[in-house]
Order: sequence, then C-alpha cells, then structure tokens
Amino acid sequence: MDDVQKKIHDTVTQNSVVLYMKGNAQFPQCGFSGRVVQILKACGLNKFVTVDVLADESIRQGVKDYAQWPTVPQLYVNGEFVGGADIATEMYQAGELQTLLEPIVKAQ
Repeated sequence: MDDVQKKIHDTVTQNSVVLYMKGNAQFPQCGFSGRVVQILKACGLNKFVTVDVLADESIRQGVKDYAQWPTVPQLYVNGEFVGGADIATEMYQAGELQTLLEPIVKAQ
C-alpha cells in the first residue's frame, strides 16, 4: 500500500463518516458533492469529515483507485465505501442511509 492509499485508508477507518468531495461541506464545488452534504445533514449528521479532492491530485485519483469507483463524491461510513451521489440519494430516499447513520447521529 503506497502512501496515498495508506492516508486514504487511515482517514476512512479513523472517522465514522468521510466524504471525499469537490470542495468542502461549507462550499461544495459541484452539485453532486453538494447533494451528498445536504443528504448527510438531512439525516441529522452534524459532524463528518470532508476531504477536498481538488486540493490534491494524488488524493483525487487515489480515492478512485482505493474504492475502485470512478467518480467523486465518495461516501464512507464506519470504514466501508457506501457509494457516490446516486447511491447515497437512493439510500436516503429508501430510508436506508438514515438507518445506517442513526447510531452515529445518536452518538454526536
């Protein structure tokens, strides 16, 4: 595992919720990233880690390799890759994301 992959692995395993996105939660740089931020907040999540892939090209490509997923944003919960914006949206609409995040929300 190279340094970038180790950094990504450490980030997703040491934080309950991590969103690799374009921009940050306060200022998303794309609509898909902004949508996932809104969904997480709608689930009651006040604290989550965001990583701006635009700030570091090695992270931008590295996270795609890490998850074997070609696009950003990428959502991780409890160290596991959940999916991108479409999957997060579908899970939210089905109530699955709220169920997944409920223990984390209660612990905040």
